Order: sequence, then C-alpha cells, then structure tokens
Amino acid sequence: MTTRLSTLVLLTLLTCGLHAAWAQDNPAQALKPMARDVDPDFEVATIKPALPDDHNQGFRLKGRRISIESNSLSNIICFAYSMQKSQIINAPKWFEEQQWDIDGVPDVDGAPNWPQYRRMLQKLVAARFGVKLHRDQRELSVYTLTVANGGPKLDKSKSDPDEPSDQSGHGIGSQQFMKFTNDTMTDFAETMELMVDRPVVDKTGLEGHYDFTLLWTPDVMRAAEPDPAPALFTAVREQLGLRLQATRAMTDVLVIDAATQPTQN
Repeated sequence: MTTRLSTLVLLTLLTCGLHAAWAQDNPAQALKPMARDVDPDFEVATIKPALPDDHNQGFRLKGRRISIESNSLSNIICFAYSMQKSQIINAPKWFEEQQWDIDGVPDVDGAPNWPQYRRMLQKLVAARFGVKLHRDQRELSVYTLTVANGGPKLDKSKSDPDEPSDQSGHGIGSQQFMKFTNDTMTDFAETMELMVDRPVVDKTGLEGHYDFTLLWTPDVMRAAEPDPAPALFTAVREQLGLRLQATRAMTDVLVIDAATQPTQN
C-alpha cells in the first residue's frame, strides 16, 4: 500500500492507545516528495527514554524530520508494520513498559511518503533495538471486511492502476473525514486496522481500484455531540456498502526472536 496523508491527519490507533499525527509543512513551502522507488534509512536518529510525565504520544512527519514522542516499542512496531498488539508475539515486558522519544532525518533528499516512513522505522528497530523477528500465522480475534446486503457503494477509480493509492483526511470538529483514491480493498482493510481494536481481513472478493470517501464520529466523541456523524462501523456499511464483522481467523503475526534496549545517545 502506498499512502499519502496530507495537511494534518489524526488517526486514532485504539489498540496501541495513541494518536498518530501525520504533519506536513504548508503546501507552498512543502519539500519535494522523495522518489517512490527509494528505500531510505535514517541519516541520523536520536533515541532517548521519554519523560515519565509526558502524555503527548505521537508519530509526526514535518518536511524531512521524523519524530516519535513518548511511545513504547510495541507501539512503534505496531505503527511500522501496520499490526495490532495482538499480532506481536513473544515480546519482552520492556517493549510495553518503557516509552521512547525518537527524532531523525532520512539519508535521502525529499519528504518520505507513508510506506517509506514505516520502512525506515522497521530498519531503526532492527539496528538500534536489536529486534529480530519472523512472520508467522495464528488464529486471532479479527474483523472481516465483507460486502453488506445491497452490494458495495464504490466507484471504480479513474486513476492509472499502476499509480499509488492516495488517502487524505482531516477532522471536522469531532468528525473524521477521509478520501480514498485508487484504493484496493486490501489497502482499505489496512487503513481500517488503524481505527479499530483488532486485525482487519479483507473478505470482500472485490478486485480492482476504487475511489470513495468516509465520514464518521469516533465512539469516544459521540456522547458530547448533539448531531454526530455515524459511528465507524455504521458509516462503513451505510456509505460504502461494506461490513466489518467480529470473528476469529488465521492472520499474520510478528514473532519476536531477540531484542535489546538501546544505549542512550
């Protein structure tokens, strides 16, 4: 999945207990995007334990600068691999107990896109935290993404199928709005994993690329609103003709084989 989140997008990662802020400079001053075929690493990165009273968790990108504030290694791996905590197996206790601040820039010119940012974090946890892992499968509690009664309400994308998918969004008061362009259902399922508390498995059987929008109000904000937008699951059904259903299924996991706490910078 290739994704660009523009302006300032707040994604609530409920299972990891944090807010991820994707921040970009003013468009008039924005850096040229990094070439899509580059696989960047950190040119330099500082890692230090977060202050105990810092509750401002976040993942941020501004221009070339990447920063992570007050997040556990479990959260960082969730974010880097687009996984839920239930999909991280055999992690030592300190993965969750210790919070970290990370700041750095890539070794390639230009602003990284979403998957490049995540790939950089994958390299960082391997190099600086000594994380060795392998992929496996387990039966876990998941949400399956299926077509609802009445069929899908999706428009076939007019974009070149070889072009990257594009996901942009913003908050409207308590409401969240996202626009999906040239997305496959696998792309959409991966994005939904950032919004819910368990893995999402695409079972729609829908092939190809689609353009659509989604407007919802997170459950934690609905009580305070006199006329909120639908809850996420309702919005997915009513606006997209799709359904998220809780079940158990075999899904990907990351098994931690080794890790060491980094030395301070």
